[in-house]
Amino acid sequence: MTDGRSVVYLIVCAAPRATRTPHLVSLLQEAGWDVCVIATPQALNFIDVDELERLTGRPVRSTYKRPDEPDILPPADAMVVCPATFNTMNKWALGIADTLALGLITEAIGTGVKLMAAPSLNNAQEKHPAFARSVETLRECGVTVLYGPGIYEPTAPGTGGREYEWGLIIEAVGTSLPS
Repeated sequence: MTDGRSVVYLIVCAAPRATRTPHLVSLLQEAGWDVCVIATPQALNFIDVDELERLTGRPVRSTYKRPDEPDILPPADAMVVCPATFNTMNKWALGIADTLALGLITEAIGTGVKLMAAPSLNNAQEKHPAFARSVETLRECGVTVLYGPGIYEPTAPGTGGREYEWGLIIEAVGTSLPS
């Protein structure tokens, strides 16, 4: 049950910033969203599943359900990929759907669901030509990619990177529809 609120899927990838997922969940909830967390299999090493399930009141999904099982999450009105790793951004742009998280976001491009990505990578990865092509491709598909000067600029490998401007993420996804 969504209590009339719009549903956002928070897609979490395996990056140190994933440890801040509870903070982002709280901000999305304050903005009026019903939040469902979907983690890549490797992201499970970075998040506290029990805490996220307590905060959202929903299970954290990381694998596909069996075909005969009912959907346990309501349909999404928007999807936020945060942190969006170098790997996920490139696979997403190529249409590779080898995890539940990628399956959802690749399919969402064709369904009109609002999509937003907050990349998390270092400046060495940023120099790989595939990344620029992936950002361009995703933007052409209507994905809001929070990346670039004054938005998100990667730092050197091993430095932990800059903190996200969480307000940019909330602004990009917007507030939920009135109940």
